[in-house]
Amino acid sequence: MKIKALLLAFFMISLSAFSQDKVKYSKEDIKKMETYLFNEGFTVPSSKKISTIVLKDGTVYKGYCNDVDRKKGQIYEIGIKDSATKKELKLNAESVSEMYIYPTNAQKVAKVGKYFGNIRNFGTKKLTKNTTNETIHFVNQTVSLKNKKDEKEFLMQLINPEFSDIIAVYFDPVAKETGGFSIGGSPQLGGGVTKSYYVKKGDKVIWLHKDDFENNYDFLFGDNAEFIKKYPKNSVKWDYFSFLVSEYTQMSES
Repeated sequence: MKIKALLLAFFMISLSAFSQDKVKYSKEDIKKMETYLFNEGFTVPSSKKISTIVLKDGTVYKGYCNDVDRKKGQIYEIGIKDSATKKELKLNAESVSEMYIYPTNAQKVAKVGKYFGNIRNFGTKKLTKNTTNETIHFVNQTVSLKNKKDEKEFLMQLINPEFSDIIAVYFDPVAKETGGFSIGGSPQLGGGVTKSYYVKKGDKVIWLHKDDFENNYDFLFGDNAEFIKKYPKNSVKWDYFSFLVSEYTQMSES
């Protein structure tokens, strides 16, 4: 009985310590943390606007992307028609350093429809990210798809270009979203949160799924004690990920 009592006391002390470490945020703070700061992910380049492709050897091609081959959603070969010579070229992703493309109007229209299809988006996302007229930046990265396949070079869309100096986040074109519900065909309530990204910190690139967020929290943010104190992993959610990356970057660079 004494042993059981001691174990129970230890459990209650540990639980109390855990509770004390947990940070409670105001409604205003939570609204800010839920705001989606990443760029929208696009997968189809416009064949009507001039794309720019930079090879590893420094060669620059400007032309119209008329063919894109993919594997597991990732680009591994690009067909481009040179805007000056009209010559058709096939470029392997492994030879490309970076690429700047424009998304198709059809895909932007589809993104807008999806935006209005979920009430949650109205308070957490900016519609302008779905209708952007700016170029989309792709970067060559060596990754293991879903942390399961052999490492291979792919062109991946960087979705946090404004705050990617320490942690770079790349769009996962086959990512799923959290589920919600709708009534009688009305816009969906809840859900709509992207479940996975490819994330690079230092020389390491991982496929980060929401279920593995807590296990990778120290790898992502653990080297900034001030950040960890303000945003301990027992107090935040996956829904805040874009905010956390942005906040961590600001706090680490200040």
